[in-house]
Amino acid sequence: MKNLKFYFLGLILSLASTAGAQSFDKGTKVASLGIGIGSSLGSFDYSTQIPGISLMYEQGIAQAGNVGVIGLGGYVGFKSFSWETKSGTIESKSKWNYTIIGLRGALHFTGIDKENLDLYGGVMASYNLLNYSYEDNTGFNSGNSGNFGNSAGLTLFAGARYYFSDNLAGFAELGYGVSYLNLGLAVKF
Repeated sequence: MKNLKFYFLGLILSLASTAGAQSFDKGTKVASLGIGIGSSLGSFDYSTQIPGISLMYEQGIAQAGNVGVIGLGGYVGFKSFSWETKSGTIESKSKWNYTIIGLRGALHFTGIDKENLDLYGGVMASYNLLNYSYEDNTGFNSGNSGNFGNSAGLTLFAGARYYFSDNLAGFAELGYGVSYLNLGLAVKF
């Protein structure tokens, strides 16, 4: 996992030195990597959890009159929880892995007077996958493993990117994915 973080950081920094203007226009391509805060996934306190991680891609596809630019792209998010219990000599562990795969459409507002600020809002249609596993030390595992609760989803989101250079930005986004609030870096290329 540590090597993967360094790979993405290196990719972001190398792309950051190759781009052009700071606004979101038709034809603009942006990739974002974020870490989530807060989540509607799960319903009780967990022993351990991995924060929501998301990867997004978006491309400007059409001008929306004087209002802004329409972007279309994809979303992949992952979040994991586990719960460990011990009762006498029996130890058990349950694990929930959530993966969300989505298609996003957004309107980027071009009437903003600040050139390095990209404000946007949109909608995402997604498929939400839940993989559950259970294990214990008794050797009589009940077989409660597999995909449970997979479902389609539809959500609204709103966000902002602030460009530190021509193509490297920090972003914050509110909405439903693997997290309520997503913070991270975005690279325009």
